[in-house]
Amino acid sequence: MSNRSVQQADLAALQAAYPHLFSVRWATRAKAVGLVLSVLGLFIFGLIWLGFSPMAIIHGAERLRIILGLMFPPSAGELFPTYVKALAQTLAIAFLGTLLASLIAFPLSLLAARTVVNQGVVHFFARRWFDAICGVDTLIWALVFINVVGLGPFAGILAVAMSDVGSFGKLFSEVIEAADRKPVEGIVSTGGSRSHRLRFGIVPQVLPIFLSQVLYYFESNTRSATVIGIVGAGGIGLYLSNEINQQNWDHVSFIILMILITVATIDFVSARIRQLIYSPK
Repeated sequence: MSNRSVQQADLAALQAAYPHLFSVRWATRAKAVGLVLSVLGLFIFGLIWLGFSPMAIIHGAERLRIILGLMFPPSAGELFPTYVKALAQTLAIAFLGTLLASLIAFPLSLLAARTVVNQGVVHFFARRWFDAICGVDTLIWALVFINVVGLGPFAGILAVAMSDVGSFGKLFSEVIEAADRKPVEGIVSTGGSRSHRLRFGIVPQVLPIFLSQVLYYFESNTRSATVIGIVGAGGIGLYLSNEINQQNWDHVSFIILMILITVATIDFVSARIRQLIYSPK
């Protein structure tokens, strides 16, 4: 018997043994097709409702070509030292905001971890508080703190920190809950206190993951600090906004190039650090 005949016989045997797996499920297919058509219809409705216009793109293409032409070659002119200082301020906002958020979120995340605090009510309110904070964008927090402490980088630091407290709190608490319980049980068996369980049983496991998450958020917050600078929270974003308003496109491209190089450098360095954290050998 040829291999093809054997395969056909095996297929027939499988179809006879498991007919429900080989039967055509028209109801399931109809649901899948209906879901695809619904998403497509919603997409088209959204484009029409929001005023999407292909003609606007066509007419704006020429304007975009002119702007891109004016962006080259990038030039900072006499403002290069000013731009470097502003970029350093943006990095400081991102770093201090991320660090402050992590320091605040760590003790709060313990309240949201079921393996540390065995109180359902505490978990519920802690998690909902984290959801409420991280549900507000960094730009909104910047507008709030500008009215509280005034214009400048201090408002930017508070905005980044407030936005990240919610995210870090949720991430940290989930990492703590997923930690291996065996070291904690070993400490309990030797008569260790609650603080000993936390210090020697949980923290050594979760600290590398916390550091990795903080490094990732520092990279992301560098971009966020650039955006909030546009509304007056300090940093390079303010100069970028001013140059765009004045249509100094060569300066705009230079600032964008500085930001891209900085973010790429931070991404490379943080990736190497994360690699060392997870594989120190």
